[in-house]
Order: sequence, then C-alpha cells, then structure tokens
Amino acid sequence: MQPAIVFPLHDPDGSMFPHLETINPQLKSVFAHAFLGISPITEQKQSERVRRLKEEGFFQLSTCKPNSLVGEQFVSTYWHAATASPPLQVLHLCFPDRVAFALQSKHKEQFIADVKVVEAAHTPLLFQRSDAAWRTHPKNYAETERMAIRVGEMLIGKSFDWTWCHLAVQAQQLREILPHVRCRDMTVLAEIVFWLKDRLQTKDVDWLAWEDPYLYARDADELRRERENTVLETRKRLSYVIPVIQFLYESIKA
Repeated sequence: MQPAIVFPLHDPDGSMFPHLETINPQLKSVFAHAFLGISPITEQKQSERVRRLKEEGFFQLSTCKPNSLVGEQFVSTYWHAATASPPLQVLHLCFPDRVAFALQSKHKEQFIADVKVVEAAHTPLLFQRSDAAWRTHPKNYAETERMAIRVGEMLIGKSFDWTWCHLAVQAQQLREILPHVRCRDMTVLAEIVFWLKDRLQTKDVDWLAWEDPYLYARDADELRRERENTVLETRKRLSYVIPVIQFLYESIKA
C-alpha cells in the first residue's frame, strides 16, 4: 500500500502553489493520496487554484473552520486523513515548503527512498534533522529549537525534535491519539510526539535542511546572516519554543 502525504496549506498570497504544481508528478509517483487542509483565506484568495486541486482525484481537500487557530487547522487536517484512510495506511505528516525543497534539491533521491522504505511496522517514525541539516539553519533557529530537545532529554531521557517537520504514522495510530490532543497553537506538534513517545522511532536525515533560501531564491549565507542578526527573528522562534517547553514541564511527570 502506497503511503499518503498530509499537510495543512495556508497560502493566501499563492507563493506555495507554483511549487506544488512543480512537484505534483513526483508526489503522485510516491504517494497514493495527498490530504490537504486548506485555510479559509487561502480558499478565498486562491479560489481558482484550489478549484483545480479539487478536480484532481489525487488531492483530498478539507477546509478548516473560519477563525481556527493554527493548531486547530493541523488537527482538522490530520483528523480528515486519519478517518478517510484504512487503519494501516502510512500517513506522512509534513509541511509543503519542506517537501517542495526536498523534491527540488540534491536531497530528492534520498527523500523519496526514505519515504518509500517506511512500512506500517516502522511507525510511528519521526524524521529528525541531522547535524548536517541543523548546520544549514540560522543559529537562532537551531539554538532555540534545540532548547526544547534538551529539556525533553532531561525529563524523559530521550531525544525528540518536539518542533518536528516530518512524521510517519499509521492512520489508526493517529486516530488513537488525536482525541487526547488539546493544544491549539504550534505546541500541537509537541503534544502529538508526547502521545507517541513510548513507541516512537526516529531517523536523522539531511533532507530536512533549511528550505528558505531555495523557496525565496536567496543566497543561503546572506539570508542566514540576516535572520541571525535580528531580534525579531529570535523572538519569533521563542514564541513557539517557550510554549513547547512549558508543555513539556507540565506534562512529563517524575
């Protein structure tokens, strides 16, 4: 059984749609379906592009409720995929920008190979950023997100990327945990890992390298320096890392 790919799509300015159109043939060759959770404003602003996606049998679209928080959009998208798929269907929960980068970069073949090798028995499997992948990110990205990793290590003795980018899970496993998920911001990612932690396997990969230079057609070193030297960017990273650390502190008991 081919896996399915699952991700929310918030793209009111239409910057991600050209990438989706480019990688569409590759997605269809690797995945059985693509479950997309469309934000209401994206459906409104990009109505023609959304209509074209709906016409393709490959894309299974759901629309998130108006005024939904980001975590609610994630849960809505994941719930649609989990309930519309056979129990043993492997679902790859990810982000469109990360996948677009992986499939349009030197990492393409390894990404496809890593996805294809995952079977139901291998799940849940968290793909984590390798040391090489972390080195491509701005230091303030890596240092803040690794704070959460370190806190988790101290509390449970295991190293998980709580602000993850790619998780392979069976549909039935996802159905089991989603009713327990309460977070409605980006902390929802950490909460999903929390509910899977006792059976979660991990694999470090280079294809989770920093995607922004490619997506914005910028020189990587120049863009990295810009991001590293702005307090606003550091505060942005802390705005979701601090709630994750607070969630871990409150949820993981001795």
